[in-house]
Amino acid sequence: MARKKTVDVEKTADDMFKEFKEVSVTEFFRKNKSHLGYAGKIRSLTTVVHELVTNSLDACEEAGILPEITIKLKQLGQDHYRFTCQDNGPGIPIKHISSVFGKMLAGTKFHRNIQLRGQQGIGVAGVTLFSQMTTGKPVKISSGTGSGVVHETKLMIDVRKNNAEIVEARDIKDRWRGTQIEGELKGVLFSLAEYGPFEYMRRTAIANPHATFTFIDPEGRKTTFERSSKKIPQKPCEIKPHPKNMDVDEFIQMAKASKGRHVSSFLETEFSRVSKSKVAEIQSTVTFDLKKNPRRLAWSEAEEIVKAIAEIDFMAPPTEGLCPIGDDQVKKAVLNILEPEFEATIARSPSVHSGGVPFQVEVAVAYGGNAGRNISDGGLRTEVMRFANRVPLLFDAGGCAIQKAVNSVDWKRYELRDFEHSPFTIFVNLVSTHIPYTSAGKQSVSDDDEIIKEIRMALMDVGRKFKRYHSKKRREFEKEARYTALMKYSTELASAVSQINGKDEQKILGDLQDLIKKKLRYSGGNKE
Repeated sequence: MARKKTVDVEKTADDMFKEFKEVSVTEFFRKNKSHLGYAGKIRSLTTVVHELVTNSLDACEEAGILPEITIKLKQLGQDHYRFTCQDNGPGIPIKHISSVFGKMLAGTKFHRNIQLRGQQGIGVAGVTLFSQMTTGKPVKISSGTGSGVVHETKLMIDVRKNNAEIVEARDIKDRWRGTQIEGELKGVLFSLAEYGPFEYMRRTAIANPHATFTFIDPEGRKTTFERSSKKIPQKPCEIKPHPKNMDVDEFIQMAKASKGRHVSSFLETEFSRVSKSKVAEIQSTVTFDLKKNPRRLAWSEAEEIVKAIAEIDFMAPPTEGLCPIGDDQVKKAVLNILEPEFEATIARSPSVHSGGVPFQVEVAVAYGGNAGRNISDGGLRTEVMRFANRVPLLFDAGGCAIQKAVNSVDWKRYELRDFEHSPFTIFVNLVSTHIPYTSAGKQSVSDDDEIIKEIRMALMDVGRKFKRYHSKKRREFEKEARYTALMKYSTELASAVSQINGKDEQKILGDLQDLIKKKLRYSGGNKE
């Protein structure tokens, strides 16, 4: 039988590119929802709560309002829940509702160098997308600005166009101010475990003592985390990027967008901490005239400037653009609830990470009391609480710069012999106008060398404080042991001496015990 010959038909370039087409960002995330944090039943539900709460907190704080946020979860069936989030924020004008909840990469945050919890314009629109992906139903938004009308909108996302699709809209006469979003989810699960929504709310309350949070779980249990401070955090303001750690591509992009006539004026006006004298230092290093138009900079010339900047000392970034929790608030909101034997806090001076972005690190540790975390077998383990701009990071700890910094410290040097199983809580808050997250899910900080170094330095600083405390406590324990032993034998010694010299035994005993106390500097159980 003759074999059939197979003939390979070559495809032309035109044939190959017939299938070439543009994909909308919404369609991409629909097929890759894990990039947004929607992976696993418990994590997906916690991610929804996270996106809703951070959106409400940012809105309230920018408007100068003490936040009052309520999250309610109701179980409708197996792995089927209804969620509701309500806040007392400024509300959303009707013309922006569809963009906020129904369009990805749209918002007021991404294009500004400002410290906010949200950054990308994805989060809350991602909640809308995840809800419709799992139930096929729209989300319902009610928003009022206090003008006398509350706008009620039901919408879905047109995945192909990355636009909101209004299903239903009506106006209600009411002077209520705030925003409420309600929707349904399937394929999720509520849990009281460490990675569940309740723990997320607890940690959010710890890092945001100015806010009141109410959480109602699927069984109807209501928990209110009352605010412990009426001080609204400093309103975030936009700041210019710092020149240090600026990469060449970022520098080129800024130069192309500049309205300056010369590179020198571009450097002075669009970066912080760049004065005329610093420009002169840069000019003395580079091989071209800085009077050149910045929009005509060649890549090699930009490389020269970036290299020159790396070799020059600049003042630290301005602090007005960064809003840390603050030492007093950390002690009040974080450490007091743990009732520890020992506590220490530190805030490092502002620094910059890649791209000239300013950041600051706050660290606190607590030992003893309610510090540490109970585990299922009845034991105890060290608890590491990671935050970025006051937002808890519950997932992806293994690849996070904060966890890597914690792991890099040799805790035995600071007399914490069994670090993994100690009544020890570490609190780290990374503050920045732009957090370098590893993904759009915003649960892990990329391992930038400068960030890891600053966190590590802060941890070692509080570690030294703990060592001083623990060393003193050990010496006092040893003193107590010596005192107990000497007092025990003083009775026998006094009796023996009395028999030898014939003097009063009780007086000898009293003199011996006074001598012991004097030598050990011991008085009534209080050590000096």
